[in-house]
Amino acid sequence: MIRNYIKIAWRNLTRNKVSSMINISGLAIGLASVILIGLYIKDEFSYDRFFKDTDRIYRVNLDVKVGNDQAVAGHTPPPAGAALTKTFPEIESYTRIFRPGDEVIHFTIKGQKNSLTEKKLLSVDSNFLQFFDYKLLAGNAATCLQDPNALVLTQKAAKKYFGDADPMGKTLVFDEYKQPFKITGVLQDIPTQSSLQFDVLQSNVGMPPIKRFSWSWVWLQMGTYVKLKAGVPHEIADIKRLEAKFPAMMQEQAASAFIRVGQPLDEMKKKGNHWDLHLQPLKDVHLYSGNIFTRYFEQGDIKNVYIFSAVAVFIMLLACVNFMNLSTAQSGKRGKEVGIRKVLGSPRGQLISQFFAEALVYTAFAAVLALGIVIMALPAFNQLSGKALDLSVFYNLSTWASLLLVIAITGLLAGSYPAFFLTSFNPVQVLKGSGLFKTTGGNFLARNSLVVFQFMVSTFLIICTIVVYKQLMYSHTLDIGLDRQNVVIINNADRLGQSEESMRQEILKMPGIVNATITTGIPSGGSFGDFYTPEIDPGNIKRSENTLPLSSYLVDESFMPTLGMRIVDGRAFSKNYADSASVVLNEAAVKQTGWKNAIGKTLVYPGNANQKFTVVGVVKDFNTESLHAEVTPFALFYTTSKTYRIRSSYILIKVKPDNYSATLNQLQSKWKSFLPDTPFEYSFLDAEFDALYRADQTMGKVFSVFTFLSLTVACLGLLGLAIYTAERRTKEIGIRKVLGASVQNVVQMLSKDFLKLVIIASVIAFPLAWYAMNMWLQDFAYRTAISWWVFALAGGLTVVIALLTVSFQSVKAAVANPVKSLRSE
Repeated sequence: MIRNYIKIAWRNLTRNKVSSMINISGLAIGLASVILIGLYIKDEFSYDRFFKDTDRIYRVNLDVKVGNDQAVAGHTPPPAGAALTKTFPEIESYTRIFRPGDEVIHFTIKGQKNSLTEKKLLSVDSNFLQFFDYKLLAGNAATCLQDPNALVLTQKAAKKYFGDADPMGKTLVFDEYKQPFKITGVLQDIPTQSSLQFDVLQSNVGMPPIKRFSWSWVWLQMGTYVKLKAGVPHEIADIKRLEAKFPAMMQEQAASAFIRVGQPLDEMKKKGNHWDLHLQPLKDVHLYSGNIFTRYFEQGDIKNVYIFSAVAVFIMLLACVNFMNLSTAQSGKRGKEVGIRKVLGSPRGQLISQFFAEALVYTAFAAVLALGIVIMALPAFNQLSGKALDLSVFYNLSTWASLLLVIAITGLLAGSYPAFFLTSFNPVQVLKGSGLFKTTGGNFLARNSLVVFQFMVSTFLIICTIVVYKQLMYSHTLDIGLDRQNVVIINNADRLGQSEESMRQEILKMPGIVNATITTGIPSGGSFGDFYTPEIDPGNIKRSENTLPLSSYLVDESFMPTLGMRIVDGRAFSKNYADSASVVLNEAAVKQTGWKNAIGKTLVYPGNANQKFTVVGVVKDFNTESLHAEVTPFALFYTTSKTYRIRSSYILIKVKPDNYSATLNQLQSKWKSFLPDTPFEYSFLDAEFDALYRADQTMGKVFSVFTFLSLTVACLGLLGLAIYTAERRTKEIGIRKVLGASVQNVVQMLSKDFLKLVIIASVIAFPLAWYAMNMWLQDFAYRTAISWWVFALAGGLTVVIALLTVSFQSVKAAVANPVKSLRSE
């Protein structure tokens, strides 16, 4: 019986070549989309699942509220891990990570001295490789990070620094420490599905910043993980009960540290503030950290997974709808076949099975074509999505099982409506030639509804794509309070030491330079955060807080002019004033202090023996992060290379846009004259800001591609219906032409019904797309408006594309010789 089903399905496939090709093409595009997005989702959900103790490992997050500022961070104070492990028997152990910043490493390979800037360096506790069982190819996980001058390299890093030689026991020289570090271990390259990505590990033992702030509960620069003991329940309710004990531990362990910096913990809590630790399962870190700030981890977003999943489902539904439409449109041809088979005794169940078999045969052919599309498209999809997917995923039996399940569901879904509709005909009426078209009135309505659904989805995706790109353009063009165009960032400026200012002066002499400044931070690149105590304004009774959290940079007098920042009150820093204890605040910081007039007021820094800073100016608010976040209270402290030294600093250079290449060559030559053994590393400030929107850009690109695919599938279905309609109305077209109808009249006649459906689809899509995009834009503190023209453009595009699709076949039918049309009847 199955053999007969397949034989009949093959005959129908070859007999109706055009509709079969359309059906198979649509299903193939849909299946290819599902497979690609399925691979993406599988990759997203596989992050951090490869560790032996994944289910017992949790990241410690810090939930902070101080005044009007509230945030959750994946960074914790240095003592947090030890305090949790000591206090709670449920916790077995902890480990910590710290990112010390880029490091210039000097090494010798094949007898030649080289220097590279290592950007993927991580400092970790000595038990890190016991806690996380990354595959160690050489060395002992228990001892390889115990020495303060020990290094562990990945295979990729080992090859970079030592070529094919065995790196074990060899040394690398860190420019920061001017001393050799010994290679004590080699790791297999870190899987892409790890939320921690690094090439070099050094030990936290002896790390200066960690030693300096080992006591601090307000220095939030470390990532902390804890591991629960085996057998400890780790359901959500159990973790919540454990977390409920943390505040008492914080009061006991951290109270003295908060008093030391002038922020008593009990007073903070009385004012409605909090400083709470929470546990997040390791397997949730990648996808469920959208509202958690961190600079250590590779984070995705579960929302994108949901969005891409919905897109894949919709495209697959469009392909299935095509199959349903074209199958039911040919009901006149298949009706007599069904009638004859019913008269000959075929039960309805057998006929239903026949139509399902046909759908599965079509789907099987489409699946083969879809796999070919996936193989060819995978490199481009990787580039589009930022993934590193490869064909090895098809070596997995579960992948093939999932694929077969998708094929089966698609075939059954595509064949469901034709199977039940075409087998419902009354055989007597069908064979008499009466009743069929009466019966198909409901079919006509259903088919039109399916067309509306197809173009509703397509219009919906077009609107979403336009809004995403509109928001990205808004991010580029919004006045963020500083000029990010034509600004070159030179990294590793702290390597210049006391020569920083000399280097800056030499740069200013170059013809392509507008201005240059030395700073400890760059907009888009993070900042230093701490607590300050603002002077109480006797005239202001609204302010009740005596704590002001501030992000900050240390800058020279050229910082604000270089970035085009605008002073709204007071003045900028100047060499004409003694500004070593001065500060410039942004408008958000002044607003939070409650000062009516900020100039001349003082800030006290409890973290450094109650050092006082005098406010000399107020700068217009400026964004240092993406538009997802609101402008935060910010401070610019005055410093020069002669009065202050810090671990990391940068030179920002405003350049003339007319000759980038020559200017960069001059900068490199000047850099080499100061630091011949240190690599010249640079980037552009606008590119750094663009990187903040990488996830949004990826979503925009994916939307664009799959919107195009959805339109392609919908248009294939519309083309098939147009071909069928033109064939069914051949005699009518011939008669109309004999009676004087023009080509334009015939085209309008064949197109208008389809265009009505497309317009209805657009109208239905408008409110749905508005709601979806309005929800998506809520993730941005500063967002574009969803303008009326977005809907007009999307609807117009859909109508034009549909019109072009239908008109192609309509014109072909309209220009045909009417004599031949009538003779054929």
